[in-house]
Amino acid sequence: MIIKIFPSKAALAQEAANQAAATIRDAIAQRGEARIIAATGASQFEFLDALTKVSGIDWKRVEMFHLDEYVGVTEENPASFCKYLRERLIDKVGIGKYHLLDGTQPPAEVIARVSAEIRKAPIDIAFAGVGENGHLAFNDPPADFDTEEAYIVADLDEDCRRQQLGEGWFPTLADVPRQALSMSVKQLMKAKQIIVIAPDARKAKAIKACFEGGVSPSAPSSILQRHADTTIYLDKESAALLSPAAIEKYSG
Repeated sequence: MIIKIFPSKAALAQEAANQAAATIRDAIAQRGEARIIAATGASQFEFLDALTKVSGIDWKRVEMFHLDEYVGVTEENPASFCKYLRERLIDKVGIGKYHLLDGTQPPAEVIARVSAEIRKAPIDIAFAGVGENGHLAFNDPPADFDTEEAYIVADLDEDCRRQQLGEGWFPTLADVPRQALSMSVKQLMKAKQIIVIAPDARKAKAIKACFEGGVSPSAPSSILQRHADTTIYLDKESAALLSPAAIEKYSG
């Protein structure tokens, strides 16, 4: 795992998009296809915008999975991650194949269907963020690092739900769902490469908790320290609480 720190979200997004594009192009060149995992949320806005503008990617040869979706939320809801991905990625570039998590269908059926698909071949690259509570996908603390399930039904803690409210996805805390479909930690860690996009001052405490101490379920994203090819993209605000020693340790 390495950490890269940038002066702005725009610079961070462009560099992360360049890395992602290179990995996707390489996978297509080597095998004729690329399999990716997409993330959502406010932290991904600039990154996905930059990625969709990078030239030279044959998106029809890309197969996409994604990290999570709220249980009970329809695609017409502004907070729907399926809606988000259609508007910000799928429809913009014409992804050839994608597997969306339908929050309105029985969770067990959705999990079985998408799990069967994701297990068919390795994932070339996954995009992720770091929650204000340190969550990875919707694996809130204390996260289950051991389940072999590809996707789970996750109970969302109040810190997580308040983050969704704070980002403007829901009008009140009562409107934020209490459960979501989420990729498991172990499934995400199977990706050959992981790019984590985590800008903004509101993430600084979580970044410090996850990347200065040891690996712990109480700081779910800390598990990324054990991944062989993860790059954490921070801006100066989200990196503000990291010690010089931690920055040096993960400078690559």
